[in-house]
Amino acid sequence: MGHEAYSCDIEECSGGHPEWHIQENVLPLLNGNCEFQTVDGVSHEIHGKWDMLIAFPPCTYLTSAGTRHYSLRINPTEKVEARIKEREKAVEFFLSFANADCDKIAIENPVGYMNTNWRKPNQIIHPYYFADSTDDKQNYFQKRTCLWIKGLPILENKKNLPKPEPMYICQGEKCNGKAIGWCEGIKNTTGGQKGRAKARSKTFPGIARAMAEQWAGLNT
Repeated sequence: MGHEAYSCDIEECSGGHPEWHIQENVLPLLNGNCEFQTVDGVSHEIHGKWDMLIAFPPCTYLTSAGTRHYSLRINPTEKVEARIKEREKAVEFFLSFANADCDKIAIENPVGYMNTNWRKPNQIIHPYYFADSTDDKQNYFQKRTCLWIKGLPILENKKNLPKPEPMYICQGEKCNGKAIGWCEGIKNTTGGQKGRAKARSKTFPGIARAMAEQWAGLNT
């Protein structure tokens, strides 16, 4: 779509395009006017501010799904205190994106700590809003995703597809009738806890496409 776009993460490139991936700490790069090297070894220099930042900060210590781990009925005091410190670091990292010197910013995270302890998101979306059809096996899911945005319009749900039916916990052919969320439905993902965390962090392709199509032309 005519944009020079880079991904940045301390994790290795997973999209098959090392020429567009920066594997280093993102914080020194947020305000632009920076130099960096992509994974393919090529050096780059950015003059001025970035046109747009789309951030996906880790949600491990921010999501409401982990709230029970802060309870003294679940964990000992030292473990709760350690987790609170990790949450404080996660909040600081999240707000680094919100306070970056950039005119157009979007931050994605699940419903959680930032909703009540910072501010409500500008928009809550589901992957199925951006599915091609009800047969779209990559995007036709419910998974509440918050967007905090600055200088950008909310994403439009143009298809208006019906809400997907809930998933249920099943063992073999038997289901006990308890509805589950998308995250619970990926418990059989390979790679253990790390594999599940990586699967949860992946952006649904329909959401990524909507961001590209609806936001990409705003700087031209």
